[in-house]
Amino acid sequence: MNILVRAYTESDLEAMISIWNEVVEDGIAFPQTELLDRQTGAAFFAEQTFCGVAEAPDSDQILGLYILHPNNVGRCGHICNASYAVSKAFRGLHIGEKLVLDCLAQGKAFGFRILQFNAVVRTNTHARHLYERLGFTQLGVIPGGFRMKDGHYEDICPYYHEL
Repeated sequence: MNILVRAYTESDLEAMISIWNEVVEDGIAFPQTELLDRQTGAAFFAEQTFCGVAEAPDSDQILGLYILHPNNVGRCGHICNASYAVSKAFRGLHIGEKLVLDCLAQGKAFGFRILQFNAVVRTNTHARHLYERLGFTQLGVIPGGFRMKDGHYEDICPYYHEL
């Protein structure tokens, strides 16, 4: 499948909100608990440093997305953070890899020096294997750092990659 990763446009918002909400509703990867609607979604994506979407150019269908933003401010403002979401219907097609690679390039283009993931859930093995294959370094483990949708706690594994 041919996949293009590009900057989002306003016409992508409906699909982006839907894909984002799939991950939030799953309750096993994103820290957010509130779903986005058209208004909150438009504001959320607009406030990011960059949002990329994975598109199937043959159909103009949005398959996934990422957000990129500073992880902190001031003396730590050179560190960015990102989140990735792929539509359930298109998982397993290496779309996440294309999103992460584009994100690394965009992070560098925006002047960030490090991409850091604060809360990769230990049981998110597909994401963890991808990050490690792409050269990310795990910083350690935070025991019980993530509350799953069913209420139990899982460890989180912070990662970073120098840009």
